[in-house]
This record gives sequence, structure tokens and C-alpha cells, in this order.
Amino acid sequence: MADIIPKRLCAELDGEFVVFLIGMRINKFWKFWKWLPVARAMPRMLIELAKQPELGLLHARSHFGFPGVMVVQYWRSFDALEAYATNRNAAHLPAWQSFNKMVGSDGDVGIWHETYVIRAGCYENVYNNMPPFGLGAAGVLKDAIGARQSARQRVLQSQTSGTKAEAP
Repeated sequence: MADIIPKRLCAELDGEFVVFLIGMRINKFWKFWKWLPVARAMPRMLIELAKQPELGLLHARSHFGFPGVMVVQYWRSFDALEAYATNRNAAHLPAWQSFNKMVGSDGDVGIWHETYVIRAGCYENVYNNMPPFGLGAAGVLKDAIGARQSARQRVLQSQTSGTKAEAP
């Protein structure tokens, strides 16, 4: 478990980035042969992406809650996300094709995603007494003081700042 940082922080990320939410929902729990392959596919993809940071994934965190699971991902760009999703040599495309063949639209397992392209300076965040989390784990943490003290100040500061911290 990551150490708690006992102060107020905010995260910054250089330039445009993407927040990608992806998940699955088990609609028919007893049809494990349909949902289990779907559930196993995402960890394989996340391991692959962690081993190859040049593919563009900055950070991912899984959230579990019956009957579904969601992964919040931060990507360097939409182009990087799309390139991974359509790469025939990566884990995603075969898993997606398998889902369409085994499940398709039969109602047994739901899958979904949402993609948000975040322009530079069009976000704000704060973390207090937290380990690096969310954008704070994808970007660079800064003390939430001075021009970063309030939500309004963080948005205004990020919109007017010419440079931001580099992503890790």
C-alpha cells in the first residue's frame, strides 16, 4: 500500500490527456463461461500496458462492485488509446473480437466505456491525506498552496500557466 502524504496536494499533467473509463457488468451471474473470460481480459491488458509505458497508459485503477467492475485509466493522448485498442499484436483487439463472438448483444454480459479528452488547463483536483491517487498517480503532485489553494485558483492557474509539470 502506498504511503499517505499528510498534506493538501494537487496534480498537474502537461498538455492534453485522456481519461478513459471502461467496465463490465455481469447480467447473468450463473453464465460464468460468458463473463469470466471478459473479467480475465482486463488484467492481461493492464499488465501488458504497465510493461510498455511507451504505449501511452499513464495510470489505471480498478474499482469493484457487484455486479460490475470499472477501470479508470489516464492516457497520454486519444491517439495512443486508439492505437492500443486497434493494435492486432496487443491484448485488447483479440479480447474484443472474442467478446463479440461469444457474447455480442445477447444480454449476458455488459461492457461499456467512456472517453474524455481533457484539454490543458481544463481540470482541477485536490488530495488531502491520501497516497498518490487518480490524476495524482498519473501526473505530478504539487503542494496545494498559494495559487493552488482553492478549486477556482487551481483552474485559473492551470489555464494561464504556460508550462506544466511533465508526466512521470
